[in-house]
Formats: sequence, structure tokens, C-alpha cells
Amino acid sequence: MQRKLRLRSREDFNRIYRHGRSFANSQFVVYWRKHSQTEQFRLGISASSKLGGAVVRNRIRRMVKEIVRHNANKLNEGTDLILIVRKPALSLPYIEMEKSVLHVLRKAGLLKGSAPADRQPARRGPGGGVPKSKNASPRAFHCL
Repeated sequence: MQRKLRLRSREDFNRIYRHGRSFANSQFVVYWRKHSQTEQFRLGISASSKLGGAVVRNRIRRMVKEIVRHNANKLNEGTDLILIVRKPALSLPYIEMEKSVLHVLRKAGLLKGSAPADRQPARRGPGGGVPKSKNASPRAFHCL
């Protein structure tokens, strides 16, 4: 990945964390924010020390950078994005990891031709679940 396409400074990361939007799946979290400095996207990758030692973290970062490099033509220009690696990503083979990264980018609307997913799930009732009848007891057992 080209040096000019990397996010490296703490200020850049903090600005995106504070003012950007985020989307996630079980393996990755993406924070992103539009910018007008360059026409291309810029990428930062965060891998916590909870994932493992330096060898493990650097290996996963290299794999994610390679996935983004191979799919760079699919990404929208003019965005700064940070990919945070979660622990379940460590056990994925390369192909599955690529699918997971593309899924979270599509969910965020960062791929060309994709719209961002709605952040709030549709609520169906007062508690978000199926509406209850007024007379139904939570412990009631009904037989037919």
C-alpha cells in the first residue's frame, strides 16, 4: 500500500473516531469520514494488543492492507477510514477475511454503488420485539 494512502498520525485517528461514523460486523469495525485533502481514500488499521503478540498483529494488518489494496478500485474516493480488527478475524482464512472486510465496507456505504445501511434496526413494538397482548402474562403457558 502506498505511503500517502496510510493514516499514521494520532490526530488523524482521533479526528475520525470523534467526528466519523462507524459500522461493524463480528470481525471488523470501520470508522470513516469524508475529507477533501486528496481524491483517494486513506486507510488506517488498528489491531489491539489483546489480539496477540506483535507477530500476530502485524500479520493481520498486512493481510487487511493486502485485501484493501486488491479492492482499492471498489472504494469511494475522498474518505479516511480506520479498520479495527476484532478477535474472531484471527481464525479466518484469507478468502473469508476478504468477504468480511468487503461486507463491513458495503454496510458502511464505502464501496462504489452501495448505500450506507440504516444504523437503527426497525422496531416492531414498544420493546423492539413482537408486541404483546394486554392480557398475556409473561409466564402464561398456552396449549392448543
